[in-house]
Amino acid sequence: MENIIKAAVQRGASDLHIKAGDVFRARVDGKLVPLTKQRLTPEQTKAIALKLIPLQEDRKRIDEIRDYDCSWGSPGIGRFRVNILRQRSSFMIVMRAIPFEVPTFEKLHAPPVLEEIAERERGMVLVTGLPGSGKSSTMAAIINHINQKMNKHIVTLENPIEFLHRDLNSSVTQREIGPDTESFRTGLRAALRQDPDVVLIDEILDVHTVDTAMKTVETGHLLISSLPTPDVTTTVGRIVAMFPPEEQEIARVRLADTLQAVVSQRLIPRADGKGRCCAFEIMVCTPAIRDLIRDRSRVGEIRDYLDEDRGQTGMQTFDQHLVELVESGTVAAETATAAASNPADFEQKLSTSRRKAPVGKKQEVASR
Repeated sequence: MENIIKAAVQRGASDLHIKAGDVFRARVDGKLVPLTKQRLTPEQTKAIALKLIPLQEDRKRIDEIRDYDCSWGSPGIGRFRVNILRQRSSFMIVMRAIPFEVPTFEKLHAPPVLEEIAERERGMVLVTGLPGSGKSSTMAAIINHINQKMNKHIVTLENPIEFLHRDLNSSVTQREIGPDTESFRTGLRAALRQDPDVVLIDEILDVHTVDTAMKTVETGHLLISSLPTPDVTTTVGRIVAMFPPEEQEIARVRLADTLQAVVSQRLIPRADGKGRCCAFEIMVCTPAIRDLIRDRSRVGEIRDYLDEDRGQTGMQTFDQHLVELVESGTVAAETATAAASNPADFEQKLSTSRRKAPVGKKQEVASR
């Protein structure tokens, strides 16, 4: 098993799938590819699950487990976020590879405005995107930037802990749901008594967590979390919709007051076939944006505002960033069009940009 996992990591796999009745599979550059020819038996898959479960008491109740999260690591191979589940009464395991090295904004090619967002004193910063879009890496880069540049106490609540942060200029306290604290809600409430400057929750899952998150911000802290939403506008709607109908207007006002920024992202295949790059949509909560969030009838105007505001506060839409990625030769035009929020509008933006580009720049992009 470890040799197969090591080979997958060496091929750049982001995820491994281990399932009874199937071969080992790995996700490489976004595609799920087979690694072996021999199919696993239910007994073999169960044995692998037992090896990955870290706690003795959990291993004893292996036959009762239906859904289980943990982390696993091995020297010379890597660290992984592990989900163990049942399907057709047999075990399946999905492992997400976690790099040992904590990512930086530079390595993620993140827009410069993320540094400014990370250095805010208070507010809620949401990193959003569909599963597998790299949200954990971006949140780790935000924590890493604070840890390197500022003198803060950072408390993280994770399920499970992914990137391991060393104490640099800041002190980083990492707590795992289960071994270290009962739940996100319990850990978040306790965090307020632990003298934090920055609190990270790896995902907002329910109304109780988002309500406590807003209270954390209202008491003067910076809170970082994620949501599985595809873009900025959907994120605002999803947060408000978590609350009961009779509380949604108040929730909208609270969100407008506490939200600091939303960073949405999508992973796009590179034109050279060497992996994927990240396209970002970024909203910074200016007074004008807060007014749009408060007014239910105007939330749909947010994307237009991001489009018009670019260059002043660092805000941008996905389609604007995709135009840049195409112009630089990083992403093929056809790939970017398929990933765009509004393909017709994107093609018009790309055409306009190409007409405006100086001759020298056009030749440079063409040569790439």
